[in-house]
Amino acid sequence: MLDNLFRGLFDTDMTTVIPVPDFLLCVVSALAVGLLLAACYMYRTRYTRSFVATLALLPAAVCVVIMMVNGNVGAGVAVAGAFSLVRFRSVPGSAKEIGAIFLAMGAGLIIGMGYIAYGFLFALVLGLVMMVYSQVDFGAGKRRARYKTLHITIPEDLDYNGVFEELLDQYASSYELTQVKTTNMGSLFRLTYDLTLNRAGTEKELIDQLRCRNGNLEITLSRQESTVGEL
Repeated sequence: MLDNLFRGLFDTDMTTVIPVPDFLLCVVSALAVGLLLAACYMYRTRYTRSFVATLALLPAAVCVVIMMVNGNVGAGVAVAGAFSLVRFRSVPGSAKEIGAIFLAMGAGLIIGMGYIAYGFLFALVLGLVMMVYSQVDFGAGKRRARYKTLHITIPEDLDYNGVFEELLDQYASSYELTQVKTTNMGSLFRLTYDLTLNRAGTEKELIDQLRCRNGNLEITLSRQESTVGEL
C-alpha cells in the first residue's frame, strides 16, 4: 500500500521506484551536508541570514531533483534548463558566494545519485579547504592594501588637467582617471582615480597635499573594489 502511494502517475513496470526509507535517508543526509557547508561558509565571512539558510537547503533540493530524474535524459535536460533560470532571478553575487552555491549543488547531486558517503566526504574536504583559505586570507596579498580609489571634489572653474598629476606621480606607482562627474547642481566636479600607492601609510600625506590644490573641498580615499574577482 505504501509503495503504491509513492508511485508516480506515469510510472511503468520498467520504472524503478525509490523506496521511502532510502528517499528519506538521502534527504536527511543532504540536509546535514547543507548545514556543514553553511557552517564552513560562515567562518570568518560576512554573510546574510537568507543566504546561509538557502545554502543549507540547496543540497537537499538538488538531491530530490536528481532522484526524481533517475536516469531520464529528457527530464535531465529540462532540469538543467530550469536551474539556468535561477541566475536571472537573483542579484549578482560575489565569487565566493557563487562558489559556495556550486559546492552545495555538487554535494546534493552526489547524494541524489546514492553516494551518501562520497557526498559527506566531498563536503567535509571542500568545507575545510574553504575555512583554511578564509583563515589565511588566501589571495589577499600585501600589495592589495595599496590599491585605492580616490574621489576629489573641485570647483567648476578649475581645469583639472595637470593639476593633480604631479602629486599622484609622487605618491602612486600608477593611476588612472576613471570618471568625471558634475555635482551640486553643476557647480562642482567630482574626479575619480584608481591608483596604486607606492607604499602603505601615506594616505594622510597625500590627502593633505591634495587639499591645498582643490580648495579644501571633499576628498575621499577608499579601498579599491576589484571587479575582476567577481562573477
